[in-house]
Amino acid sequence: MRVFFSTGEASGELLAADLLGAMRTRVAIEAEAIGDVRLEAAGVRIVQRNRGWASLGVFEAIRRLPRTFSAGLRVAFALRRRPPDLVVLVDFGAFNLRLARILRTLGFAQPIVYYAPPSAWLDSARRARRVAEACDPLTIFRHQAEFYRSLGLPIGYVGHPMVSTVAPRAPRAAAPTDGGLVALLPGSRAGEIERHTPRLLDAIARVREVRPNVRALLVAADDDAQRHAEHALSFRSPLPVEIVRDARAALRDADAAAIASGTAVLEAALIETPAVALYVLSAPQAKIARRIYRGTYVTLPNLVLDEPLVQELLQEAATPAALADALLDLLAHPAQQQAGYARVRAALGPADALQRNADWILATVQRL
Repeated sequence: MRVFFSTGEASGELLAADLLGAMRTRVAIEAEAIGDVRLEAAGVRIVQRNRGWASLGVFEAIRRLPRTFSAGLRVAFALRRRPPDLVVLVDFGAFNLRLARILRTLGFAQPIVYYAPPSAWLDSARRARRVAEACDPLTIFRHQAEFYRSLGLPIGYVGHPMVSTVAPRAPRAAAPTDGGLVALLPGSRAGEIERHTPRLLDAIARVREVRPNVRALLVAADDDAQRHAEHALSFRSPLPVEIVRDARAALRDADAAAIASGTAVLEAALIETPAVALYVLSAPQAKIARRIYRGTYVTLPNLVLDEPLVQELLQEAATPAALADALLDLLAHPAQQQAGYARVRAALGPADALQRNADWILATVQRL
């Protein structure tokens, strides 16, 4: 089977790579993609790199629009000339929904599955209808399935794939009172790295005043992030901070974590690593976000449970002092989130959710 994946950022690539692995347990697959190193490592031929596509807010998205739009057209015409058996779009709505509509306009007749459709936490009836018109949507969140069905739109839901791929770690004792290991995850987008990294490093400096033997793992998503991290560290007095690439391994090793709100906070919940979340937008972006988003929470475990399980430090509240206080509390009381984390896992679906997602997608081809 020939399958084409379209992703726009690291979290979507990870979803696609895991999905492809599960699909390959059922059928031999030749895969091509819009992607980068994560899909390449999974044996996918990359036809268009998405490096630098991810954006923070409408202003960054507009700056990237000419490049992504032209790339989308090239890919759409190539897929129309030599249609694969299946196209799988993963998240990244601003690009992928446009790609799906262009493909249908060009007469592409093969199945297009939208895996993790856009606007999961900012449900839009108009966008949901556009997704359902061009694609077979398959969500990874129950509430989004309920929203589509309330509109009379078809959508699949069998559970969140990370329930299958991220196991809880073994219980551990609290860190020594003078130390501990902290994971720092500033995010993967340029704006996230620029705004979050200094706050996280300054927070660790404050934690050291109370726990002088504390150490930290600073996760860099790619080479550019690593260079930024090294530069930020060079301006501070020597800190016991190691720059690493594997976010999931860092979360498994850490006694506590400070994480940019996103998929990594959900990973921490599934691993059962005590965590605090932060997120800082530019002032113009924050003004827009406050106008369009009226939800109580922004962090995935809190959204899943509709309760404040993970402390959220947003915008002006995300100070080094507040982050340090939150980390010190988590290091001293690591079990405070554990019961809530177990409920997050239960709410996300069955343990074999990844394979169920793969089988649902393969069935769209078999239905032809």
